[in-house]
Amino acid sequence: MATSTPAIGITGLRKAYGDHTVLDGIDLRVETGSVFALLGPNGAGKTTTVQILSTLLAPDGGEASVAGHDVVRDPDAVRHAIGVTGQFSAVDDLLTGEENLQLMADLRHLGRAEGRARVARLLEQFDLAEAARRLASTYSGGMRRRLDLAMSLVGVPDIIFLDEPTTGLDPRSRRTMWSIIRELVAGGVTVFLTTQYLEEADQLADRIAVLHDGKLVAEGTAEELKRLVPGGHVLLRFADQRTLDTGARLFDDVVRDEDALTLQVPSDGGVHSLRKLLDRLDSADVDVAELSVHLPDLDDVFLALTERSAR
Repeated sequence: MATSTPAIGITGLRKAYGDHTVLDGIDLRVETGSVFALLGPNGAGKTTTVQILSTLLAPDGGEASVAGHDVVRDPDAVRHAIGVTGQFSAVDDLLTGEENLQLMADLRHLGRAEGRARVARLLEQFDLAEAARRLASTYSGGMRRRLDLAMSLVGVPDIIFLDEPTTGLDPRSRRTMWSIIRELVAGGVTVFLTTQYLEEADQLADRIAVLHDGKLVAEGTAEELKRLVPGGHVLLRFADQRTLDTGARLFDDVVRDEDALTLQVPSDGGVHSLRKLLDRLDSADVDVAELSVHLPDLDDVFLALTERSAR
């Protein structure tokens, strides 16, 4: 069990607007150097969580620390340690890409030489060097999001909040952003990501939490979450009808395909259940030509958890 100070720690966090409760006592822990994804439908409280953690909004109750600093008692230290890319671009269309970055360097009080060097590195890193002196208003959606993320990195933050960073991007631009995020994490940055793209969370996140109606309804790795809903199975393919028949007698509730010579055996995909299945086949001296594990994807998990929570 992790005992070191987390990059982000939340205990009993609450926020309401009048009679409408947005966050209803959530607890979270995000380890340093990881990607944490917060999933949830519109209105679930994802953006409110990011706004509280980035000191833009005060909580009504509970505690939250970022980079070891309390977001209420020490907001300046929190701001110094973080970068934020919100749902809506902070890019100034009247400035060039280079000028947008230089503005952030000035706001961070970087020296002239240090600021220019930092801007040049970010333009190169985010593949914006050729477009550096073009007005941001001429940038494509993908270029604007890359510039927006680069602007949040001018201060070399330890923790970055990305609030639905790839919304509206085409698949190629989205994958480019994924690659950039992986590079940041490889460099030691902690990423707190909110998204409605379940594939994005599956691709990037070390841990995922599902938020619905202000409550956390599940948390774990992508594989752990996929085991929470039914539908997982092991597909066994046999070489001939005889071994198919023998295999079918070993298990209950199987789905049998005579033409394909396969059996679908219900399973959560875990190592323990898979070992039991293989031991049973081995004890009966049944040879399997091919074996594959099939688990529900995050779409199935998301729908099942939010529907269950709503009920």
